[in-house]
Amino acid sequence: MGLNSGGRTGRCSRGCKPDGTQLGFGRYGTKSCKAGRLSYRAIEAARRAIIGQFRRNGKIWVRVLADLPITGKPTEIRMGRGKGNPTGWIARVSTGQILFEMDGVSLSNARQAATLAAHKPCSSTKFVQWS
Repeated sequence: MGLNSGGRTGRCSRGCKPDGTQLGFGRYGTKSCKAGRLSYRAIEAARRAIIGQFRRNGKIWVRVLADLPITGKPTEIRMGRGKGNPTGWIARVSTGQILFEMDGVSLSNARQAATLAAHKPCSSTKFVQWS
């Protein structure tokens, strides 16, 4: 792969990663259906939706981490003078990656919490159960 080829531009992988695609902690979880990006605000909003559904019962694991900074320059600023200030953080999500895991609650309660959390990120997710 050459230095200027398109492989190093930071694209999300289109296929499934071997790690992070299986439930590792809880009995239920949400899995991403396609690759993309999740903002730190969407991750936190989904986590709060799940916790609000559980009402102090059960446990939740967040399997994605927003670790890539997004920078932006203000409008009407001249070119040059370096990169802009960090405005937020994102997480790269691959196809089939587990986003959240839940345990200690009933199946119906976990499914409803996953449905509420699925409305927060912009990508499509599905509910998975440990078998």
